[in-house]
Amino acid sequence: MLMQQLLNGLAMGSVYTLVALGLTFETATNAKRLVQEFNAPVVFIPHSGGIMAVQQFNEQDQFIIGAYTSEPKVTETGNRLTMRIPPKYDGYIEPFIQYLMGRFGNKVALVPGTHAYAKDWTELFRPAWEAAGGEVVAENPMDYTTETDFTSGVSNALSKNPDALFVGGPSEPTALVIKTAREQGFKGGFAVMDQAKLEEMAAVLGGYELLEGAIGTLPLIMSDAPGVAGFVEAYNSKYNKNPGSEAGLHYMAMHIVAKAMEAAGTTTDAQAIHAHIQTAIDNLDDKHRLYYITGIDDAGGLVHDVRIAAVENGEVVAIPVK
Repeated sequence: MLMQQLLNGLAMGSVYTLVALGLTFETATNAKRLVQEFNAPVVFIPHSGGIMAVQQFNEQDQFIIGAYTSEPKVTETGNRLTMRIPPKYDGYIEPFIQYLMGRFGNKVALVPGTHAYAKDWTELFRPAWEAAGGEVVAENPMDYTTETDFTSGVSNALSKNPDALFVGGPSEPTALVIKTAREQGFKGGFAVMDQAKLEEMAAVLGGYELLEGAIGTLPLIMSDAPGVAGFVEAYNSKYNKNPGSEAGLHYMAMHIVAKAMEAAGTTTDAQAIHAHIQTAIDNLDDKHRLYYITGIDDAGGLVHDVRIAAVENGEVVAIPVK
């Protein structure tokens, strides 16, 4: 069953997107099989644990990791055949803090998930908030993957009278944490880790009313990048819903890989393909530009303009990054 999921990738000419799903061990095993059985020059992996496991051997086995994670650590390993697709999340922290302190105040309670990604985010957010002159009045992480009742954890955090809450995990439980805070009378703002999406949480909550004052990543449909309108129209026509950032970033990344293969003159030489990613980005057609990606850095991360948004008066508005 799992292998069949892997093979249900998007074929585009001689380029095949094959995503390694599952737990960290399974991801490493599946990546090995994709390379050995199908000579895959690129394996897209959608979580940091699996990416870092596969980084132990992808250079030796000569394939590129299409790393779908904003975890900064995956491009701090020195791996020369990694392409990190989303922007690093550390670029969101300062503008989130500026917005929340400016609108609500300098006291924050931390109520993120307990998974590794949330812990890493918290380890950067906490000192940055304090360095900006703020106070962390409570820290009460909760297991977003198994808990369904967040009443006690939220209550403990709100008892310290914070001006803002730092939240984050998958969109649905993050929305439930926010709903719980509102039900307990919280009127402040929310710093939302990029794992959760404003538009996905609004779908869970029946609108943006409870998300007032939340700041997070800019929804794809609000981007003014040249290819967005056409992509959203085509996606809606096929799936009858708006695409999220994962769909948009994978779509653009696939076209970058295809263009890099074209520039390199090979669909099999991973080093040559990786070496031509910058050329591919420079020459990408506007219809495939869904994000403002300007290049790839020396560590293998795609370079983005940081785009964020907040909920104000019940609507999502883009927030300029200074």
